[in-house]
Amino acid sequence: MRLLPVLFSVLIAGCASVPPPAPQPLTIEQILQKPLYQMTPQEAGRYINHMQTNEPDLRKRIAAIGRKNIGQPYVLNLLGEFPFQIHDELPMFSLTHSDCVVFSEHTYAMALSRNWEEFFWMLQRIRYKDGVIGVATRNHYTEQDWNINNRWLVTDISAQLAGANVASYPLTVDRSRFLRTRHHTEASFPVTKSDEAYVPKEHVKEVLAQLNDGDFVNVISTRNGEYWASHVGLVVTAPDGSRNFLNSAAPQVREETFDAFMARVAAREAQQAAEGKPVQQLAGFKFLRLNDNIVVPPALPQPRP
Repeated sequence: MRLLPVLFSVLIAGCASVPPPAPQPLTIEQILQKPLYQMTPQEAGRYINHMQTNEPDLRKRIAAIGRKNIGQPYVLNLLGEFPFQIHDELPMFSLTHSDCVVFSEHTYAMALSRNWEEFFWMLQRIRYKDGVIGVATRNHYTEQDWNINNRWLVTDISAQLAGANVASYPLTVDRSRFLRTRHHTEASFPVTKSDEAYVPKEHVKEVLAQLNDGDFVNVISTRNGEYWASHVGLVVTAPDGSRNFLNSAAPQVREETFDAFMARVAAREAQQAAEGKPVQQLAGFKFLRLNDNIVVPPALPQPRP
């Protein structure tokens, strides 16, 4: 009879979900030695808190956090809404990989946050119109979605910078068609049109000195008479005071001069032409200034499905 209580406790323990003992957490000094893309979410949360505490300048914090991800592997079309929505199985965040938009969004969200929970909320506030999670509310189009819906964060200064050298292109967006053909999602949106200013590539050197850490970059490409933002990244200041382009592009996140970026694009254009492919040409850049006094607006309530 004495065995019964012991046997009963063993059975109960066997049915319970008991997690294994947690490994001994790293010290903040050890965490700071790791690239951000090799951190666990728990370590990233502590790193975010450390940066908020030790670097009060938001612009410098953005540059430092972005540089902490140099070397992060590149994967295109990385994020989705899973498991909130199941139109695909792409997750709502990634620390291990990035594409150009994911890299910029994660960097901004981390720099604006004090801990992991704030980061995750801030990331969705930046990724989605009014912070309402869903494939139909995601900021798919850089010029008409991301730049507009994040005006609390950045302001387009392309026309101001370019002055008399400003160029522009018309942009028409059919979101309903895009969602139906790319995401198999039915949603009703009006077709929208805009006229987008940009700095031609021939004049970009003339405006770089006016840019600051944390400013947002849209790379404007053209093909067959159409123009669009094909790539994005962040401005960071080099030790000599010059401005560099911090961006995620295959094979990994890198910091490079704008001259180096344009040379890399020109080499790709030459290769496309040599292979007889349609050439996607660099037209110029849109620059968006990180706002000085950022007030993060509340997210709208998530509608009940």
